[in-house]
Amino acid sequence: MSELWSESDTGILRLPSGRLIRGRGLRRPPDPAAPLPSYGVYLLGRRPPAVPWESGWIRWPDFRLPADRTAARTTLAGVWERAAAERVEIACGGGRGRTGTALACLAVLDGVPAEEAVGYVRRHYDRHAVETPWQRRYVRRFGED
Repeated sequence: MSELWSESDTGILRLPSGRLIRGRGLRRPPDPAAPLPSYGVYLLGRRPPAVPWESGWIRWPDFRLPADRTAARTTLAGVWERAAAERVEIACGGGRGRTGTALACLAVLDGVPAEEAVGYVRRHYDRHAVETPWQRRYVRRFGED
């Protein structure tokens, strides 16, 4: 079992269950003093570069939605499970739109009502998270599946 994130680490979102997940923009390198994730999921339009920890990829072009929504839901459910005992990070290029959308979906999995999940992530992660109307709609509909 990995040591978990600290709430004081940059980009950490605490879900209501207590799970801690790091959101990050890949264009900004993480603090070199911060612990490494044990698992990361990268939300990009093309395959991400290799990292020295276990990782997954959701093909998700910038400002859009996941190319395969069923696979995205399965991957995010796995992230939610792993976050109970591991340092998990979610990241896209800027760390706001796709990352915020994925974090809001994780909040839904954690019990936050789908219509409140975007607000939750904006309050507790980044006030600009979830950038487009279709990303907000995706989070609302994520709760219906």
